[in-house]
Amino acid sequence: MMYTPDQLARRERSKWTRVQIILAPIQFVAFLISFGLVIHYLITGQGYLAATISIWVKISLIWALTITGMLWEYDMYDHYFMAKEFFWEDLGNLIAILTHNAYFLAKWVGADERTVMWVMVFAYVTYLFNATQFIVRGVRSARQRRALQQGASAQSVVRS
Repeated sequence: MMYTPDQLARRERSKWTRVQIILAPIQFVAFLISFGLVIHYLITGQGYLAATISIWVKISLIWALTITGMLWEYDMYDHYFMAKEFFWEDLGNLIAILTHNAYFLAKWVGADERTVMWVMVFAYVTYLFNATQFIVRGVRSARQRRALQQGASAQSVVRS
């Protein structure tokens, strides 16, 4: 079982659940656009400014999701980060956010434009792994909620 009944109730009560449901697909669309712009720049040498702006948007979104995710995790598990129930997803998120922030390090040390873009390609690969973790968890969670609802419905029919 992924969530206890108490955790499922907490999940439903948390305003951060809805925030995450809204922000996650926005971040994924931003990733698709930014990845395309970064690859376009790497292939053609054109569009550096557009790729850079898209990177800033993507980094802002990963931070927004991380912060609201920490608030959600507190609502769920009474821990802001690295709750044992969410350890692997948090570790994946930590790696993704560190690699995204490597952009700023690359800029700070004076890396050339192409190197900076390759740093972001690597960051985006880590994001894909982390996004996959959350998608798998979301699908499993939805299945658990459906099974519990069907079980509750079956019990109410039996009682009638």
